[in-house]
Amino acid sequence: MDVEVLRERVAIHAALADPHRLAIVDELTWSDRSPSALASAIGLGSSLLAHHLAILERAGVVERSTSAGDGRRRYVRLVPDAITSLAEPAAHHVSRHVLFVCTANSARSQLAAVVWNARHEVHASSAGTHPAPAVRPEAVRAAARAGLDLRAARTRSIEDVSGQPDLVITVCDVAYEALGSLPDDATTLHWSVPDPAAVGTAAAFDAALAEVAARIDSLAPHVRPPRRARRTRP
Repeated sequence: MDVEVLRERVAIHAALADPHRLAIVDELTWSDRSPSALASAIGLGSSLLAHHLAILERAGVVERSTSAGDGRRRYVRLVPDAITSLAEPAAHHVSRHVLFVCTANSARSQLAAVVWNARHEVHASSAGTHPAPAVRPEAVRAAARAGLDLRAARTRSIEDVSGQPDLVITVCDVAYEALGSLPDDATTLHWSVPDPAAVGTAAAFDAALAEVAARIDSLAPHVRPPRRARRTRP
């Protein structure tokens, strides 16, 4: 028996032994949040939120990152797999159309959409706040290495999206911060995925694909299509 592993597990259980901290974990399960958004969602003052976040950080449950768009902003996220068996809220999203959004719609959002559509019956598409002329060839190659096909993918603006998506997932800090109004009934989640184009290597694009795939594997079981109405006999 690994005593150090047991100590880490005890620290996580102790960190979660508070209703406010459990609420923070539930809020972060599917979406990264800024401290101000967390405070608003949970109903905590900034100093009390900082106290609870510090405990969760020391236990290795959450971590913070600086926005790639506005360096003054921070995002809080769950540490991958830190509490996989403990952070599964029962709520489900009912969705007809999932929309993944990044700035250029040339890599992260395209990769997320193609992964989602390979694994889920609810349709997903992608768009950008400032779309590039074309999908990056590095993203096409990363998809191919994972057995997915992006060769026919085209970029588009979020303004050209039709059908009113009811689940919108931003995979880019810049897009999240710039995103305008959405339908009132749309649920918006945010995944702070580093831009692989900023590095430009095959490994960076593979890492971006792996991160969105892991996030999708966590979220997808909690998304279901609307129930079809039963047909009545004439």
